[in-house]
Amino acid sequence: MGGLTAGGAIFPRLKALGVDYVFANSGTDFPPVIEGVTEAAARGLTLPRAITCPHEHAAVSMAHGVWLMTGRAQAVMLHTNVGLANGAIGAINAACEHVPMILMSGRTPVTEAGRFGARTVPIGWGQEMFDQAALVREACKWDYELRFPEQIGPLLDRAHAIANSTPEGPVYLSLPREVLCAPVAAEGLDVRPSMRPARAAPDPGAVAEAARWLAAAERPLVIAQRGCGSAAAFDAFGAWAWDWAMPVASWWATHLAIATDHPCHVGADPGPWLAEADVVLVVNALAPWWPDEHPLNPGAKVIQLGPDPLFARAPVRTFPADLALTGETDAALMALIEAMGPAPDDALAARRQTLQDRPAPPPLTEGRLTKAHVAEALGRALGDADSTVFSELGVPLWHLPRRAHLSWFQEPHSGGLGWAFPAAMGATLAAPGRTIVATMGDGSYIFSNPTACHQIAEALGLALLVVVLNNGEWGAVRGSVSQLYPDGVAARTNAMPLTGLSPSPDFVKVAEASRAWARRVERADDLQGNIAEALATVAEGRLALLDIRVSPD
Repeated sequence: MGGLTAGGAIFPRLKALGVDYVFANSGTDFPPVIEGVTEAAARGLTLPRAITCPHEHAAVSMAHGVWLMTGRAQAVMLHTNVGLANGAIGAINAACEHVPMILMSGRTPVTEAGRFGARTVPIGWGQEMFDQAALVREACKWDYELRFPEQIGPLLDRAHAIANSTPEGPVYLSLPREVLCAPVAAEGLDVRPSMRPARAAPDPGAVAEAARWLAAAERPLVIAQRGCGSAAAFDAFGAWAWDWAMPVASWWATHLAIATDHPCHVGADPGPWLAEADVVLVVNALAPWWPDEHPLNPGAKVIQLGPDPLFARAPVRTFPADLALTGETDAALMALIEAMGPAPDDALAARRQTLQDRPAPPPLTEGRLTKAHVAEALGRALGDADSTVFSELGVPLWHLPRRAHLSWFQEPHSGGLGWAFPAAMGATLAAPGRTIVATMGDGSYIFSNPTACHQIAEALGLALLVVVLNNGEWGAVRGSVSQLYPDGVAARTNAMPLTGLSPSPDFVKVAEASRAWARRVERADDLQGNIAEALATVAEGRLALLDIRVSPD
């Protein structure tokens, strides 16, 4: 078949590894990639789809969103050190949430002359770094710089395997331009991977002990934060919680582990249950409770379960772990459920009744426009449709009915803002028949580089609903100040410097600049109708945006 540039060999090898998309922001390091990919396509080689992203944060976050819907790691290709710097926030988010992806960026040419691909323009000098990988090293499980063209296949195989090993996470490969320009053989780029991911499973003895603790517990509590890992585990977990009358709290949940209206779901606050619990099962939760506000019963035994139950990459995390069950969340949960076996119905009847008899939360005050009101209205409009809601300081879960696996995602606890919009676009790309909604505060919408996101959505024909909950400020910062200094001068005088975002941009015009359907909502009476019209527009194949002016909850 002859040769390709090493840059062109990257795409067919990624496809052989199961990568569907390469989200790319190109630069002067890309000529051998663009030439090579064009040649590979002309030869009929099978390639992942290349997605042009005019901002790197959107590229990394879209890869994140595809993984959330499919469970398959994607690839991101960025421009030298400056592109990698723009993508670093997305890498931090992916690392925090154990999201596998292959990050790549070009490296400015090493040579100044005399070699094909050497430096040509001043940025070749201006973009060189002593240690470019340092920009993302702390967020990545593995990093390396391509040295020779024939390493393309083996290094991509290794990168993919490490990214998908327990615990999953991003990896990084630096790509010098001279190496990308060198020829490689086209044969063998489609062979099976030379290595597979290493997947951990919990120790059977520890699983059996955890099962005994939970079965004998009189006041158990489960705290789930990052879902159950698979649809099968989600269904099994809900059934198990009811069979064993296990109260389940969703403290700062980023993924849904149990239906919000499940009789065992006790809401977000684990405090009242934690104070009395004799056994606590923590399911893949970075911070399962607030230590100063949620005192743990001194006699309680704590079981930590997940791909990295001790979260080893967090420098300080001292939540107790009397038992640690290490494994992918779905497999570890299923092993625990199987080990517990059938529940003794008669002994748990009273506990089930207590869970069922919990008082319903008070209804919201009518006539206002708050995030909670928007959540209720959105829930009514979505009904039982197959849908996924991404929330980044957007609608609160506790007022939005969510019942299915993959129906809810909240911003990563790393706090890299601007995530929800592009992640929802990645989800829309991966699941085109599903209704996808991105809800976010006005500050988060600005952080998403909305002009870039709307351009990508229009170019790809991505139809999703974007809801901006616009309060003209950093509401989370205001809340944090009031929380830390409830009787302080700022709270008493309602003076919050460094939080205001007024005057607010006209977000409707931002969306309309890319031919999206967009409306502003300022009255509660107009909310339900506008959400319905927006969802109808999405169903017709067009992006819709609602700029909703909300007051504090």
